[in-house]
Amino acid sequence: MQTPFKIAIAGLGTVGQGVVEIIQKNAVLIEQRTGRKVEICAVSSFSASKKRAVEISQYKWVDNAAQLADLADVDCVVELIGGENGIAHELVSHALDKGKHVVTANKAMVARHGLKLAQNAEFKNVALKYEAAVAGGIPAIKTLMQGLAANNIKSVFGILNGTCNYILSEMGLSGRGFDDVLKEAQDKGYAEADPTFDVDGIDSAHKLCILSALAFGVKPDLDNVLEATSGIRGVSALDFKIAEELGYKIKLLGSAHQNDAGEIAQMVAPCLVHKSAQLASVDGSFNAVFFDGDFVDQVVNVGRGAGAGPTASAVVADIMDIMRGDESAVFGVKTRDLQGAKWIDASQNDDRFYIHLSVDDKPGVMANISSALSTHGLSIDELIQRHYHVDGPVSVVMTTHKTARGSLDLVLEKLKSLESVISIDSVFRIIKF
Repeated sequence: MQTPFKIAIAGLGTVGQGVVEIIQKNAVLIEQRTGRKVEICAVSSFSASKKRAVEISQYKWVDNAAQLADLADVDCVVELIGGENGIAHELVSHALDKGKHVVTANKAMVARHGLKLAQNAEFKNVALKYEAAVAGGIPAIKTLMQGLAANNIKSVFGILNGTCNYILSEMGLSGRGFDDVLKEAQDKGYAEADPTFDVDGIDSAHKLCILSALAFGVKPDLDNVLEATSGIRGVSALDFKIAEELGYKIKLLGSAHQNDAGEIAQMVAPCLVHKSAQLASVDGSFNAVFFDGDFVDQVVNVGRGAGAGPTASAVVADIMDIMRGDESAVFGVKTRDLQGAKWIDASQNDDRFYIHLSVDDKPGVMANISSALSTHGLSIDELIQRHYHVDGPVSVVMTTHKTARGSLDLVLEKLKSLESVISIDSVFRIIKF
């Protein structure tokens, strides 16, 4: 009979407690599906005395999480502290150096330090798994590494942050503004007290960085995607009203595409999606990840992208994979085979665009706008003009035919110079799937 597989857990927040609960409640099922018992032998968190929803008194308590890796009987360290650097990175690096398997839900750390950590894991012949780092309970990593392993992936895209999707969904349904819905999301626990990583697109950028590395076999490059990342703070209730009139929803999307020349463009930004598209129906705190492969066409995964249960489920699934002997390459191939990507500027890709202007309500305005557009060959698909504000500016909204972003930028600069244009309120891509 095999000896029990012993784990140490660092971080006992909602996800850490969820992992403990699953192991306590489903121990028999886990043994049946892996052929081996799993045991929690040690835990660490910020406070030993804090009241928790699970019983942990039977486990060894370690004050310094980094010391979990020094315990002789630990087979696998589970890092659920979070953060790009600090104690989380110290613990994972130390655990790999000690020849311990590692399971983490830390997207920021994997996106920033994943290559070096993967090299350490290979050198020590141990596993480093991170399914829970991307899309919570959705098996996005396993889909790429296992289900789609025989495919060349052309693109990966989707809704990668449940907090932003909840906020945008509620804004669209209720007509309320961003600040109001954000506060509600915080009150309900969907958003952190400091929501910066979520609403500014950084969380989605971390996840997209990891997915790009896996999809295209390239070294993760977080800085590249951060340069092409924008969040949802600038999306207004009026944008939702206008988008509804035009037949669209607004979603924060992460997308990465590899062209025939092997060049990769990746971007995180709010986009307009037609209401008939499958992606438009993914609302609330749900995530959706789409993959385009050369032999499977399009594969879609939809589910809870965050929360204690879904994320903990993904963590335990990774533990079970290691118990079965799965020590597959961290990014799908050995680190020596990861390519240096040929990155291209995603913001310059040709696309259709939504442009929302606030202009003075006086004769000649539309003529001036039309002149600015024609100067740079920008063609309008739809145009609406609405007086949404009593005794205030007029909203002029245009959707363009497919155009180069460089041409659009020239038009926007020209529009800014017009005395009759009060402000350029929004510019979003219109995505067709």
